[in-house]
Amino acid sequence: MTHQQAVRTLTLDSPRNRNALSSRLLDQLADELSAASTDPDVRVIVLTATGSVFCSGADLSERTAAVTSRLPEILTTMTRCAAPVICRVNGHARAGGLGLITASDFAVAPAASTFGFSEVRVGVAPAIILVPALRVGGRRFLARMALTGDPFSAAEAAEAGLLSDVVDDASELDGWVERVTSSVLKSAPRAVAATKVLLGELSDVNWSDGLAAAQERSAELFAGDEAGEGMDAFLNKRLPSWDTTAP
Repeated sequence: MTHQQAVRTLTLDSPRNRNALSSRLLDQLADELSAASTDPDVRVIVLTATGSVFCSGADLSERTAAVTSRLPEILTTMTRCAAPVICRVNGHARAGGLGLITASDFAVAPAASTFGFSEVRVGVAPAIILVPALRVGGRRFLARMALTGDPFSAAEAAEAGLLSDVVDDASELDGWVERVTSSVLKSAPRAVAATKVLLGELSDVNWSDGLAAAQERSAELFAGDEAGEGMDAFLNKRLPSWDTTAP
């Protein structure tokens, strides 16, 4: 398996409405995410968009709750699939676009991009997207922005935990994504998948239950084939079989 085969890039491509989440776009994204998440060769999923806007939120021209009918499915797939999801935020994001960003495992955006929970400005609430947003962002910050609809900067988004990093210019996005992707591909696939599950589950359990579950999972992984391969590769100073980053 090559480096290229291990990375699946999904691109929001609806420039006529600034990549708004129409029913059609949601259907396409849900289907493509499902296919990528069940492909055993895919080890990293990159989500990005065309143009200078990542996603402007729901397509308000449809004016129906059906616009968000597949959004919970999409966010769930992003958080539960084995492959880490990198959100390559190519520009501004509003409303539902922030749902995609906060449901990803990594998110990077250029410094000039702006963000906003704009739902209250059009008479609705950022209901669905607050579920992933509250898992990564500070509640006080989210309350201020979600209740006012005020836009905020990439630097503020990163400080609040909504972004992993901010780059100076959009031209630096690909380099950032490639560095993170390469790091993931140096790691064992099942170990990465297990770590992603633990990151989600352990944040919602108490200390004792969390340690008990983590101990059980850790024992399973130490006894697995990947651990044997990884430790043997380390001791013998060679690359493990899953590392596709070597030239």
